[in-house]
Amino acid sequence: MSDSRKIAIDVRGAVKRYGDFTALNTVSLSIYDNEFFTLLGPSGCGKTTLLRMIAGFEEVTEGAIFLFGDEIADLPPNKRPVNTVFQNYALFPQMTVLDNVAFGLEMRGQSRPESRRAAGEMLELVQLSDFASRRPAQLSGGQQQRVALARALAPKPKVLLLDEPLSALDLKLRKAMQMELKHLQRETGITFIFVTHDQEEALTMSDRIAVMSAGALQQLGAARDIYERPHNMFVADFIGETNLLEVTVREVRDGRAICSLGGGHILSGKSDQEVRIGARVHISVRPERLFMSDAPTDAEGLRGRVRENIFAGTDITTLVDLDEGPNLVVRTSNSDRGNKRIFEPGSAVYVNMEQEAARLLMD
Repeated sequence: MSDSRKIAIDVRGAVKRYGDFTALNTVSLSIYDNEFFTLLGPSGCGKTTLLRMIAGFEEVTEGAIFLFGDEIADLPPNKRPVNTVFQNYALFPQMTVLDNVAFGLEMRGQSRPESRRAAGEMLELVQLSDFASRRPAQLSGGQQQRVALARALAPKPKVLLLDEPLSALDLKLRKAMQMELKHLQRETGITFIFVTHDQEEALTMSDRIAVMSAGALQQLGAARDIYERPHNMFVADFIGETNLLEVTVREVRDGRAICSLGGGHILSGKSDQEVRIGARVHISVRPERLFMSDAPTDAEGLRGRVRENIFAGTDITTLVDLDEGPNLVVRTSNSDRGNKRIFEPGSAVYVNMEQEAARLLMD
């Protein structure tokens, strides 16, 4: 079934080269109107390059980018109905908070009273009305971030681009700002395109995520789909934490591959791709989808010995050395401790998988 939602940004076969180096390699994706969309990947993967191409700060070498159906290659940055929030907030230190927010509106031709009224509305939206007369140096990092957001939102752009805007904040403030950003996106109805290398940040905030690596799009989908059903080893390993077990495919039955681990142990994993008998592939299992017992709960229980328990507040991470194969990481939430047992270091255990936990990945 086709998606009837309005497309805000349509990237078609976009390529960006710097001399002999290809920073972006034939990327195609569509971003919907009123969507919180995240470009996620490690440093150098091409996510910021793509963002700058949408903003107009970088030219497209090949391909095209459309904004609400119109190609924007010939539009300079100041003529595009988009705004950008950068890592460094670039606030004017000599201006008050209100003047910082109003500045861009005045540059667009609004009268001073009109621009200051609109700036006041934006400050109310980001809960900084009481700080309108202060200078940026008198604000905390999180408050400065909200001023930068208010300034970018004031002209009411069709699309807001955010280039790792939370990277300079401490962990607690960053988590608070994640919720703030998501709230602002819903409140304004503006399409947000957010760039980050932080997987948890992307999973927390996004309607959909584009995972990128080496200038290429690896997977595009909803946060839960990407986490639960990664397409390849890079996505499985980059998004959260996972256990990767190298196996050999012995049989394919009803969309599941029956595989052998070292020592002849049999495991099965669901696959969305065609699998060849005899192929060496990997099975991915998230740590929270594993649990330990002193006897196998089914034929796929893996025998091992507990090496270490690591307490992390909300959960306990257990490292298990398998008798046949690599080490496994098992994560048990503190709320599950009545249902899932914790074994002391040195204990012989079986590591069992929850139903449908194992995913078969092609390399």
